Amino acid sequence: MKDAVEPMEEGESVVRRYAPMVYRLALAQVRGRCDAEDIFQEVFLRYFRSAPVFSEEEHRRAWLIRVTVNCAKKFWTSAWMRRTVPLEEAEGLFQEAEDTLLWEQLQLLPGKYRAVLHLFYYEQLSVGEIGKLLGEKPATVRTQLTRARRLLRKQLKEEE
Repeated sequence: MKDAVEPMEEGESVVRRYAPMVYRLALAQVRGRCDAEDIFQEVFLRYFRSAPVFSEEEHRRAWLIRVTVNCAKKFWTSAWMRRTVPLEEAEGLFQEAEDTLLWEQLQLLPGKYRAVLHLFYYEQLSVGEIGKLLGEKPATVRTQLTRARRLLRKQLKEEE
């Protein structure tokens, strides 16, 4: 009976450990809390269904990031998204007005820029790690980070 309990406990541990990262990345990609929650559930459903075995915790983390990015891409190309208009959900998400402003400005950036900014600043991944996860060369990731920062700086100056 002990063997039947251990996988469930391990699964709960994985969800507790990586839930914030998966949710934040999904939210950064799809802009809406409900959609991010759907992606979050899909990522962990895939994790439990496939039951991957990892030699290192870093490999598990990379797998979860990659699946989250893939689910977000699938979300944007779905027939549902082509026929819907998003509602604004940022209201009440943050306590500080500056955080809300930054969130709103980040949402104006193209998805590829939001992804690299999130992975670099919030998940603290290196340019090389981001490149591997997104299937891009490190030089491309550096260029996207530079462009994203420049666009964000310009948007924030215009907002003032």
